[in-house]
Amino acid sequence: MEKNILVIEDNRDIAQLVMVNLRDKHLHVEHADNGCTGLARAMSGRYDLVILDLMLPEVDGLDICRNLRSEKVYTPILMLTARTSELDRVLGLEMGADDYLTKPFSVPELVARVNAILRRSDQYQSAQAEAQHSPLQFGDLRIDPATRQVSVQDAPIELTAKEFDLLWHFASNPERVFTREQLLDTVWGYGYEGYDHTVNSHINRLRAKIEPDPAKPRYVMTVWGVGYKFSGRDSGDGATPC
Repeated sequence: MEKNILVIEDNRDIAQLVMVNLRDKHLHVEHADNGCTGLARAMSGRYDLVILDLMLPEVDGLDICRNLRSEKVYTPILMLTARTSELDRVLGLEMGADDYLTKPFSVPELVARVNAILRRSDQYQSAQAEAQHSPLQFGDLRIDPATRQVSVQDAPIELTAKEFDLLWHFASNPERVFTREQLLDTVWGYGYEGYDHTVNSHINRLRAKIEPDPAKPRYVMTVWGVGYKFSGRDSGDGATPC
């Protein structure tokens, strides 16, 4: 089935470059040249990927991310930004973007990132179908893949899309140890060197939200010299379908 991609970019030269190269890969691509139009189209949920410029007229990219995720629209987002500071990139990820490219970018890298995100999205949907949308319970921690809701002691926990994907991947494979590279490849869909900090920052934010004591994690454990694993041993016999 042909994938539908929405490009929200006010620079027509960049938008044309993106669209031409993605259409060459047999992807259906639409374009919005301002934030208001782009947000309205993205809210429809009919796209497989949104490629989003950070600096836009009317509504900027961060607000678009925030609005989509607050309305439970989990379409993957690839953010394009001319900003170079790590803080700006982190803000985009915090608002719900799945990945980012800093302008100027190479066309092969753009295509690789798009393919990786689409592949990861397909894998996640297949995993959800296999799990038959059954929630998992680890002590006070409940994870529902059908609604993408997480709660601790029945209190809802707000996770970004990628934080949820990471947690679900861990919880679906309890006690299995993953390296940072494996997590990048499986959860983010790419394995480029130099992105270990992406995993580290998401692990830290996830612990801050779900752990009773983030300094002494109960669920997301560090395996020194290797990576991370998910443990439910402190919560009885481990995961049980709800």
